[in-house]
Amino acid sequence: MKKLRFLLSVTNDENDFQLEQVETARQAAANAGVELDIVCAQDNGVIQSQQLLERIQSSVAPRPAAILAEPAGSTALPQVARAAASAGIGWAILSRDADYIGQLREAYPVPVFLVAPDHTEIGRIQGQQLAALLPAGGIVLYIEGPSQSLAAKQRHAGLLATKPDNLQLRALRAHWTESSARSAVSSWLRLSISRGIEISAVCAQDDSMAMGARRALEDSSHEQRAKWLTVPFLGCDGMPKTGQEWVRRGLLAATVHSPPTAGIAIGLMARFFQNGDMPPARTLTETKSIPPLEALARSAFGAHAGSN
Repeated sequence: MKKLRFLLSVTNDENDFQLEQVETARQAAANAGVELDIVCAQDNGVIQSQQLLERIQSSVAPRPAAILAEPAGSTALPQVARAAASAGIGWAILSRDADYIGQLREAYPVPVFLVAPDHTEIGRIQGQQLAALLPAGGIVLYIEGPSQSLAAKQRHAGLLATKPDNLQLRALRAHWTESSARSAVSSWLRLSISRGIEISAVCAQDDSMAMGARRALEDSSHEQRAKWLTVPFLGCDGMPKTGQEWVRRGLLAATVHSPPTAGIAIGLMARFFQNGDMPPARTLTETKSIPPLEALARSAFGAHAGSN
């Protein structure tokens, strides 16, 4: 019997979460006895659409039984999703919501579903982390994902819902990579508006971007450099080898663990083709604060008491 072949599309090959997506996807594919091809969208939704449509429509390259894609652009690839489903190819969206899932499930007999975290809840947790770490308030340098990213918007909204009023945000944008955040923060540090600001924390919507901000400060000659490197740095995704390790080493004060979605999606997709089990339309992963919020509050209290 010919092996199933799946195609995984990731947004880039730099971000630690995307690298973990690839690793867990390969493990899940091996466990399910599935061949896995991987393409990288280079953080470009147009390139991603072209890559996937070429594989769907190709008469030369082997057609995948299923495509699993984390959108790189501002949309959840609705046209590509319909093209795949109409060609009899299973379709899974990773780490993003998509309002067309129900329509395609009704129209086509192939599995169409999503596996994603609750991005708004991730933002809420970050707001609670900041509240625990900074009970006296202050100014937070906040590094967001791209403006067209729905995940970035939802994480921002969640943070605003839980952050105390005594915390003010100074927002910068980057592209989910350490290098982009490093560049954004370096550019900001050269501006006159960065002078004289008392930053109490640096919070990024991604662990890689949090580390990029730290690298930018380490490399700078800014007048506040030494002081700012002592403030809490917060990230998100919490992969074991990166975000969680950076917390253990004290490079990050906290992260939000959001497990990879690709491996889960591959398992669900394989069970359909092998056993006929239709996946649910939406599978939400669990997110949690690392360290727990109670531990952050205790550490902040201890630090405040020790300074008196």
